[in-house]
Amino acid sequence: MRYHSALRHRGRRGRAPQDATVTDAVIAHPELAERTEHLASAASFAMLARAKALEAEGRTIIHLEVGEPDFDTPPHIVEAGARALRDGFTRYTPAPGIPALRQAVADDAALRYGIDVPPGRVIVTPGAKPVIFYAAMALIEPGTEAVIPDPTFPTYASCVELVGGRVVRVPLREADGFALDAEALEAAIGPRTRLVVLASPSNPTGGVMSREQVRAVAEVLRRHPHVWVLSDEIYARILYGGVHHSIAAEPEMLDRSIVVGGVSKTYAMTGWRLGWGIVPQALVEPFTRLQINATSCANAAAQVAAVAALRGPQDCVDRMVAAFRSRRDLLVDGLSTLPGVRCQRPQGAFYAFPRVEGLAEDQDALADRLLEEAGLALLPGTGFGPGGAGYLRLSYANSEANLALALDRLRAAIG
Repeated sequence: MRYHSALRHRGRRGRAPQDATVTDAVIAHPELAERTEHLASAASFAMLARAKALEAEGRTIIHLEVGEPDFDTPPHIVEAGARALRDGFTRYTPAPGIPALRQAVADDAALRYGIDVPPGRVIVTPGAKPVIFYAAMALIEPGTEAVIPDPTFPTYASCVELVGGRVVRVPLREADGFALDAEALEAAIGPRTRLVVLASPSNPTGGVMSREQVRAVAEVLRRHPHVWVLSDEIYARILYGGVHHSIAAEPEMLDRSIVVGGVSKTYAMTGWRLGWGIVPQALVEPFTRLQINATSCANAAAQVAAVAALRGPQDCVDRMVAAFRSRRDLLVDGLSTLPGVRCQRPQGAFYAFPRVEGLAEDQDALADRLLEEAGLALLPGTGFGPGGAGYLRLSYANSEANLALALDRLRAAIG
């Protein structure tokens, strides 16, 4: 009993209360580093854990919380990875990745997005998130600033704050299709800005920047040569019209841009943990050293599988995107019929971001109630920053049958 009491009353950063007994002091753990307080837990994984706990109790839960394609990894990619294991490809690789994959990434970037770089500027990582961490570690110092869109993927802010940086948020407006406004970006950049984060297509909004919007942002950034750019393009292949435009393809931007990519979303390979960054030459060595010290290298067989993904047939991607488009339309059309709800049709990724301010409850209470009472696991928009207030995020990486059932449950819960 004394043990649980000490844990329950321990103060910030692991400090035992002043009136702790000798027994409390013995079991009190050493203090944690304050930087750990800046690492936010991903809302999607927290909600997934709650949903799994309810499933363990026998509840039927519809999962709309996690951004994970529900398709199997295409067979030719699985076979390439399995063959690599059978052939003994089970040892360390060069820290920045195997040459075949670095070349494949460079070729794909040049072909699809006009990003013309040598393979030596590709750093292969265990998933795409390490690129975000390495960028913060390499570029942000205590007291410097990073400009990020709001709402957006929470890892950007976590990484910046972890290393002592300050986050400056630029609100994304629904009226602009949740695309970053160049004038708002200009106003946010100051003398201490080191990094600007772009994300198109966007998580959580599904917003996509047009060529004109990307060019307007590039024009702003050219006026601020002291600023680096992190462009998260992990959803670049999941578009429902038009083509993807990368800031790195704009004049004078290639040598200042870190482009985040990977196979998780495009090829349904989330569990393979394989991503990459296309980085300026000045960052190749720092990123390589960070990789050596953090993870040594990415998974060997997963790298071989990623080569097969990029070099192999792409009709698997086309089929997945077509399925996502159909699911998007089903979900958005259904959400738009609900009282107090309106939902813009996303142009990329696989998330709907309905506004629910017309309902009596705020988004956090609503998300909790929908999980507990309706068996719907989805996320409040506030998990993606202050700009997410009044919104929910629903992943439509689920079957049309489940999405239709989810709409029925939503209608019953809020009708």
